[in-house]
Amino acid sequence: MAKYMFKGSYAAEGVRGLLKEGGSSRIKHISKLFADHGCTLESAYFSHGEDDVVGFADMPDRITATAMSLAVNASGVVKVSVMPLITPEEIDAASKVVVNYKPAGS
Repeated sequence: MAKYMFKGSYAAEGVRGLLKEGGSSRIKHISKLFADHGCTLESAYFSHGEDDVVGFADMPDRITATAMSLAVNASGVVKVSVMPLITPEEIDAASKVVVNYKPAGS
């Protein structure tokens, strides 16, 4: 499974729901959503600032990650982004690939 980072920002309706249900309840719902789709929630935290919730999860593939992102964003209650994380070993392998890129104007 691949590791992903997610972050989300609640709309006003989502904040009201969070205040009503509490943070622990919301994390339980998130964990169940992930488990129902073959994913494992590694950790999740609430924050303040640009993002209201951040976390890490193992997901079986990009299609699952994309489907979950689409469904959650379609709710309109939270705007979430799901980003694949790259291991140091994957960076090592990528650094050995020759890419013949010519910048614009050069």
